[in-house]
Amino acid sequence: MKKLMLSLLAVPVLAFAAGAELHLDKAPDKAGDVAALQRGAKVFINYCLNCHSASYMRYNRLHDIGLTDAQIRDNLLFAADKVGEPMRIAMQRADAKQWFGAAPPDLTVIARARASEFGSGSDWLYTYLRTFYRDDTRPTGWNNLVFANVGMPHVLWELQGEQVLGEDHALTLAKPGKLSVQDFDAMVGDLVAYLKYMGEPVAELRKRLGIAVLLGLAVLLAFSYALKREYWKDIH
Repeated sequence: MKKLMLSLLAVPVLAFAAGAELHLDKAPDKAGDVAALQRGAKVFINYCLNCHSASYMRYNRLHDIGLTDAQIRDNLLFAADKVGEPMRIAMQRADAKQWFGAAPPDLTVIARARASEFGSGSDWLYTYLRTFYRDDTRPTGWNNLVFANVGMPHVLWELQGEQVLGEDHALTLAKPGKLSVQDFDAMVGDLVAYLKYMGEPVAELRKRLGIAVLLGLAVLLAFSYALKREYWKDIH
């Protein structure tokens, strides 16, 4: 149990399996899908927020994805009293380190952190969350293709089922879970979209503002060019 819950942010990980570079599956782009972000927030709070905090994210930031205070309080506010509080957990870091060997990392910017390592944090997370498999040699009974000898157990196993690693290093679903493969992949896509959203909640607004600014500059350029031609037309 000494190496349980190794930090996803502190340990550099290379996506290798059996010496060959592992292909990262492409995560679905759900950045502008409000319903998907709401579903992802629900999965995150129910399955991830027990051990992992998101202390730089406040519950009332969920207003940006269409949730009201009443919806947040009734459906998502399990570890806090007010919607203005950060997404913290009750477990103390000192206790977590003693119990698991390392405190589970804060996940507020996990997608951005993985993007700096692998180019796409969303693709890494999408592949990672779907490639857990049974491994009796590990303390938790689980291992992962992307994060070899991972300390985190497979918290979504009841939904996905149990996968096993074959001799050809391919994963096979040995015991089906509550969800079909397609539904589980869709759910993970929602969760990854929410994790990416947490890293920069204003990303979509920033993109829209960027387009508006470029359009404004284009109009200004046209007027500036017309003014220049008018000013210099009598000068040879």
